[in-house]
Amino acid sequence: MTKVTPFLMFNDQLEAAMELYTATFPDSEIRNIARTGEDGPITSAEFVVGGQVFMGYNGGSYFSFSEGVSLYVDCENQAEVDEYWDKLVKAGATPTACGWIKDPFGLSWQIVPRRFIELIRDKDARKVKAVMEAMMTMVKLDVAALERAYNEA
Repeated sequence: MTKVTPFLMFNDQLEAAMELYTATFPDSEIRNIARTGEDGPITSAEFVVGGQVFMGYNGGSYFSFSEGVSLYVDCENQAEVDEYWDKLVKAGATPTACGWIKDPFGLSWQIVPRRFIELIRDKDARKVKAVMEAMMTMVKLDVAALERAYNEA
């Protein structure tokens, strides 16, 4: 385990969340599970999503997620953005805005093409502003449209 590990408190949906996350992202697995009794519900678990280790706990209705914490997914290209976006939507996630999507458990994900980060790191403030303005109109990020905004600035 790494020195610092994200710890996610679920409203009794840990098992379903782990199943979705490990089925959606490569380099994922469920490592350890603790149950209440031999056949009881899962209370806590250690799992890996996209190479990142997480701890999870079924904390009950007292706990909920907010957009103050999100999981950032670095996508190589538009095809990868589309793949993860489509898998999450098919599983019941709700697209919000600017590349963000909220999964059925209330956790927010940022599905971001690497090209977007490259474009907004440009030294030309006009180009960066144009890309940011284009991004603000999108739900799912569109690399071609972002590049068009960049090139037209």
